[in-house]
Amino acid sequence: MPKAMCKKCKILYPLQILTNHIKTCSDVVVVEDGDESQDETLHEAQHVESEKKSNEQACCPICQEEMPLDILEVHASECGERSMDDENNNTTELSCMDNEVSDTAEFLYVDNDWKTHPDPKVAMALYRREILRLHETGKPLLMCMDLRTCAEEQERQLINFYKQRNVEWACPVKCQLEGDAAVGDGVTRHFFSTVLEKLKYGFSLNLGNTGVTCLFEGQPDHLVPSSSQFLIESDLFLVAGRMLGHSFLHGGPCLAGLSRAFVHVLLQGSQDTATLQLEDCPDVDIRETINLLSGQSPLNEDQSSKVLELCLSWDLPGPTVENRRWLYERLLSHAVLGRRVRQIKQLKRGLKDTFVWPLLTERKDVVFFPKESEDSCTPEMLLSHTSWPRESDDEDDEYSADIKERITGYLKHFIETASSKDLKNLMKFWVGWEQMEANMAVEIVKSDLPKSSTCFCVLRLPGHYNSFQSFTKDLMMCIGTCKYGFGHV
Repeated sequence: MPKAMCKKCKILYPLQILTNHIKTCSDVVVVEDGDESQDETLHEAQHVESEKKSNEQACCPICQEEMPLDILEVHASECGERSMDDENNNTTELSCMDNEVSDTAEFLYVDNDWKTHPDPKVAMALYRREILRLHETGKPLLMCMDLRTCAEEQERQLINFYKQRNVEWACPVKCQLEGDAAVGDGVTRHFFSTVLEKLKYGFSLNLGNTGVTCLFEGQPDHLVPSSSQFLIESDLFLVAGRMLGHSFLHGGPCLAGLSRAFVHVLLQGSQDTATLQLEDCPDVDIRETINLLSGQSPLNEDQSSKVLELCLSWDLPGPTVENRRWLYERLLSHAVLGRRVRQIKQLKRGLKDTFVWPLLTERKDVVFFPKESEDSCTPEMLLSHTSWPRESDDEDDEYSADIKERITGYLKHFIETASSKDLKNLMKFWVGWEQMEANMAVEIVKSDLPKSSTCFCVLRLPGHYNSFQSFTKDLMMCIGTCKYGFGHV
């Protein structure tokens, strides 16, 4: 702690207790220079002061606990420090601060391994695990949705949940479906799957006089936030940032297909260094107008009028032969990024609220917003994560090995021939969301229709099927109900 010398006794004290010391300090006689007894006098004065401190009591300025003066200095230098040991007894203080988002800084004590681990996926897992560990004793968050109400009301409940203020989003989560008896991890996965689906494909709520409210618009791998002022003023992109960060913390799905230029700027990249593509502009009319400047052929009167009108609306000069290429780049940059500055700020605030922002700024190699191709579910991936039924000598086994082999053969053939959308629906029906789990298993049971235990990642298939067509028909019917909850066919 910073120290200063008492002008009376010439002894160093921490600044926090120097004021109290001066009130009780007595004058010490200082001998003139050259006196042989100067050192001895000072030593005696210090000894007297030490005895006085051992007998006197004072309060710690930090914790207000009363104790002898002789141990107060040592105590005050350590009082209030916060320590948190991990498995390797190696901790570091990480600033969770974004100057563009908030003027206040939040500090976390997190494991430093995520910063240095060479594998980005492992680094993400380490960071997620440590953040959850730090908040595991916090008050659980209750996510509740009533399946007996209409889709609009269910979505309104989700949005209201993420609009709450002063919430520790890394605390444990408890999810409850009103009107459904399902409980456990499968219900939690269902919530996060529903949240990310609404983010990507839109809400049924009629916000801003639209049939479907889409927070992100455009074509796959070129999605950008909507430019709707109503959505911005409603802080729905703050809600979107919290949804994305909350899903990440609990290992849920992510938002795939965003424009690479938009992701670059969102993660603190410069707008001047973003690589823009014409497809990043979601408005087809504006895109066609900007594209008129991409060639070298002269513009006719109608084309010049369209370009000039767009330029004037965005405070840019009209087109000329000299500024044609420059104007093309400026118009495209404003159409994709310039109109979405407030959306970017809200998304950053939401990611910061969920403690995800330090990971994104420290590890530029992590893929938080993957491309569509990187987020696709392939047959090879699904088959490699599946544990198939084994032969058993148990006499109580419901089906023979031949029947098990036939049914599992149907499932393998279905996985190999199904579309990416059907495979994701199968994943949701199987485990609760479209993320691969390590312990996915298949069982052959006596039942009328396919069922699943999402908490334990077990897919239970009936053994009565004798044709692939009947098996596929029932399976498609079942996996198509995953968005409506559990047990509804």
